[in-house]
Amino acid sequence: MSSLHLFRKVALAEGISYIVLLFIAMPLKYWAGLPLAVKYVGWVHGLLFVLYIACLIMAWQERKWGFGKVVILFIASLLPFVPFYVEKKLKEEETVKN
Repeated sequence: MSSLHLFRKVALAEGISYIVLLFIAMPLKYWAGLPLAVKYVGWVHGLLFVLYIACLIMAWQERKWGFGKVVILFIASLLPFVPFYVEKKLKEEETVKN
């Protein structure tokens, strides 16, 4: 499995965890008084975020991306829904280059 393929999968999982954190766990914490929702989803999201960065660095080295692209991919991880777009674009890149 290439680092790009792994990065795509992690980007998708990280994006899903971010959406769950923002739109399910946070409302459960503040509107339903269930702070554990944020605690556990936050742990998972934090782990996936660290994995996202590690996979980004691995793919950067393997694919010889420019620094600007890596910065954009990092910023993409901080914005809701953008990791899904990233995954789609990386899938296209993986298909073209393989």
